[in-house]
Amino acid sequence: MAQDTTPSDAERRTDIESVLAGRIPRQAALMVVFLSLVAVEPVAAQDNAVCSADNLPSMIEGFFQLTTGLGIVGLAVVWQADSLIEMFTITPDQKKGLKRHKRSAMKSAVILVVLGPLYTVAGSMMGLPLAECVDLVPW
Repeated sequence: MAQDTTPSDAERRTDIESVLAGRIPRQAALMVVFLSLVAVEPVAAQDNAVCSADNLPSMIEGFFQLTTGLGIVGLAVVWQADSLIEMFTITPDQKKGLKRHKRSAMKSAVILVVLGPLYTVAGSMMGLPLAECVDLVPW
């Protein structure tokens, strides 16, 4: 008779239990630690690619200023449109929905305006490389 070479359910469970017990993950963890000590060293020694590029920091600043300006203009348009529509609504549910929409637009605009200066200040305090050469304050 030919013997079946496929592992039985008990053998599969034993293999899974050995993985879960930490035999194989321990080896993988040691490999990750070794590679992080050896392979990451050259990457840490490199300069910041964004700051060393010629026009890239000014392009990022311009893009951020443009998107912030468009966001503020978008807020003004949405606010005025919602106010106009609110004058012609009849039901209180519609008015509540429009007020909720106006609040949501205001929150988005505030986040958009605050995000750049916050990243610039917090990034320079934490030593983030992009905050050193790119000023994301929109004004």
